[in-house]
Amino acid sequence: MSYEPKSQYEIALDDFRRARRQAATSAILRRFKGQPVSLLPFDEVIQHIKSEQSHDLGLQYIPLESIIGSVGRYTEFTRDFLPLSGSLQKRWARVKSTFSNLGDMPPIQVYQIGEVYFVLDGNHRVSIARQRGATEIRANVTEISSSIEITPETDLDSLILAAEYEQFLENTQLSNLQSDLDLKITSPGRYQIIEHQIEQLQKRQGDHGKEIAFPEAAQQWYREYYLPVCDIIRTHDMLRDFPDRTETDLYVWISQHQEKLKNSLGWDINPEDVAMDLADQFSSRPEKIFARWGERMRDSVTPTPIEAGPKTGEWRKQQLSSERHTSLFNNILVTVSGETQNWQAFHQALIFAKQEESNLLGLHIVSSQKRVDTPDVQFVREEFNRICQEAGISGELAIDVGEITPTISDRARWSDLVVVHLAHPPSQETLKRLAPGFHRLVQRCPRPMLVVPQYRPTLNIMLLSYDGSPKADEALFIAAYLAGKWKLPLTVLIILEGDAFPKKAIARARWYMNTHKIIGDIHIRYGAVAETILKTAEGAEFDLIIMGGYSHSPMLELVIGSAVNDVLRAAKCPILICR
Repeated sequence: MSYEPKSQYEIALDDFRRARRQAATSAILRRFKGQPVSLLPFDEVIQHIKSEQSHDLGLQYIPLESIIGSVGRYTEFTRDFLPLSGSLQKRWARVKSTFSNLGDMPPIQVYQIGEVYFVLDGNHRVSIARQRGATEIRANVTEISSSIEITPETDLDSLILAAEYEQFLENTQLSNLQSDLDLKITSPGRYQIIEHQIEQLQKRQGDHGKEIAFPEAAQQWYREYYLPVCDIIRTHDMLRDFPDRTETDLYVWISQHQEKLKNSLGWDINPEDVAMDLADQFSSRPEKIFARWGERMRDSVTPTPIEAGPKTGEWRKQQLSSERHTSLFNNILVTVSGETQNWQAFHQALIFAKQEESNLLGLHIVSSQKRVDTPDVQFVREEFNRICQEAGISGELAIDVGEITPTISDRARWSDLVVVHLAHPPSQETLKRLAPGFHRLVQRCPRPMLVVPQYRPTLNIMLLSYDGSPKADEALFIAAYLAGKWKLPLTVLIILEGDAFPKKAIARARWYMNTHKIIGDIHIRYGAVAETILKTAEGAEFDLIIMGGYSHSPMLELVIGSAVNDVLRAAKCPILICR
């Protein structure tokens, strides 16, 4: 049986089909290696490089691997010039079968920008030459000048980014500040966000009667906004959390997240807290991924009434790693309502805010959206602003809709101290403690809580209840801070129950007081914990009781009760509860 040999055209058709199959494999390999897959569209490239100068370089041989784009057919071939569409078959096979010798093919027409070329005429010839394994091809070259570097590995996003960066530096003239300035970004469109911030800064200066040029506003933005956030990024090593991003990427992300939180919370959140929130939510570090996974697992299997709340000492750890060393309580959350008694907590918070030079984060919680714009809520807002202004304290009031306990617990993470009025102390009945209420708030609040049953206009002497437990250590840390910074005498109360003598607790309290040069003494008493605390506080007329939070597990607290609850039910002065 005889077979007729295939014609050159039929062989070319087979070659085309092979090249089509290779196109899919090539795309997969390029993606795996992180290389560009598609050809660059010449029209878009020209639009971004904004070049108007060109000149003819004449006929020359050019490297095929440096041809990375096309004027009009960039969707029909891969970056390796393998055909993507079956509609190319006839012409591709016809050209290949016509020119069996590559040297006989007419020269292609290309534009050259930097190191790379874009095909104006001859896409099929380039594809055939690449398929045959050639390394170069004849071309009539027109060179277009550009200050933007384009290489064979450039993709459209990186080209756009380079063009945006060049335009940004031209607009802001920030490169005049220093020669090694690096404000590169990895996502297109982000420089517009920065330029909008600079425009807003320029406008604010104009409102104050000082007209400044855009480049001058850009330099002010760089010094006062950008560099402080970069310090936060470096201090917390955030590039390890997001290894594929730059510092400027993270700056933009932090500023956007800060604006988002402002809109949702009604408060201006410190950039450092915003940055830490982003890292907690999205970091790619294995330990943080595991922590998020573990938290979701606990939330899914643990009933709310027996949640143990945040880990003891976590807040102190965050504070000690923070950039803000001037004050322990920079932001104080205080709940306010229209009830006269509730304003006691607000006035107590003012005393702390004045001493600490803090910002007050007011929180007024309503039961439904309908109540947000009522006259009662407007009165609370006006009264809050009036008192803050008269006291010379920076403050912002947020209105939120929801249940009181979970709302305070959720928002507490944005503060360093939570101040609440003790209107309804924890119940003595176990079943009632299962319901959302003060017991649940003490249990879940991630920050120290200043509980105010009655307002004290002055804080002169403090009482610390200390038993050497981890939560009592947190109370000792805060008591030592207040005694040192506020110059207040501190009495440490160690209560003995049973036959055990707490030598370690006494030694640690004495060492801590001596190390921090705290004025005060240590009292050792026998008796029931809550009763002894209350008798000591009332006898010496202490202005503030400081103690650790619940010492038992949530389930055990529900069954047997707690000394903390007993103190909350009977104390006449503010109680600072630390976890």
